[in-house]
Amino acid sequence: MDAGHDADEPIEPIEATLGALLTEREETLAVAESLTGGLVGSRVTDVPGASAYFDRGFVTYAYDAKRELLGVSREALDAEGAVSAPVAEQMAAGARDRANTTWAVATTGIAGPGGGTEAKPVGLTYVGVAYAAPWGTEESFVRTERVVLDGDRAAVKRGAADAALEALVRTIREVEPVSETDE
Repeated sequence: MDAGHDADEPIEPIEATLGALLTEREETLAVAESLTGGLVGSRVTDVPGASAYFDRGFVTYAYDAKRELLGVSREALDAEGAVSAPVAEQMAAGARDRANTTWAVATTGIAGPGGGTEAKPVGLTYVGVAYAAPWGTEESFVRTERVVLDGDRAAVKRGAADAALEALVRTIREVEPVSETDE
């Protein structure tokens, strides 16, 4: 049993926690997905009322899709490959900026069973989180997290969706909400 959790109280799914945070803060979200193929957006929209904060999802599996829809640079794809921190950052920033949302989260990785190398093993996932601060504050940012997940293809995809939602919730909680008087 979880140490700070009452056994009689159901554990709220991370996507419900995310929805409550975004609703309370009146903020919006877009997602950009490669290896998860739409799972993150699906999880976000599992929550009733998600239309209040969820704008859109980009499923950009191929290099050209990442370039055309999200503005990921040819240089980043060529130098680093699709499974890299720079590409996850550019995916997240591209989704945020194209959807004009407060937040975006991106996933890129190797789901397996093949395609892994010693440097980039099966299960390697990068999650990018982008925040759009109010104009003039210079507080917008993009950050990435690297995780290596175990399991078969389905388990890696599920784990990557979990990692993306958890990284997003953690990051939102670190940023002070913008109040009406701040703008």
